[in-house]
Amino acid sequence: MTTTLDIKIQGREYRVACPPEEVEALQAAAELLDARMGEIAKATKSSGERLAVMTALNLAHELNQAQRQAAAPQPSETSIDAAEALRRIQAIEARLDAALAPQEELF
Repeated sequence: MTTTLDIKIQGREYRVACPPEEVEALQAAAELLDARMGEIAKATKSSGERLAVMTALNLAHELNQAQRQAAAPQPSETSIDAAEALRRIQAIEARLDAALAPQEELF
C-alpha cells in the first residue's frame, strides 16, 4: 500500500507516492532538497532545471564522499598506541615516586 504526500520544493507543490513507513524520511529528504536548492539558487543565481541539476550534482558528490569515507578503513576507537601508553604510564610512575618519596622518610 502506498501513501500520497504533498511536498513543497522551491515554492512548487509536488504529489508523490511512497510506502507509509517512509513518509517521514521522504519529508526530511524534501526539506533537505528545498534548503539546498535555496542555498545554491542564492549563491549561483540559478533557477529551474539548471538549479535542479546543480543541486543534484552537489548532493551526489556529497553522497559519494560519504560512501568512500564509510568504506575506508577507520582507526578503531579502542586501538591503543602501545608506545604512547607506556610513555604515559612511566610518566605517571615517576610523578607518583616523586610525590611518595617524602612519605617514606616518615616511616
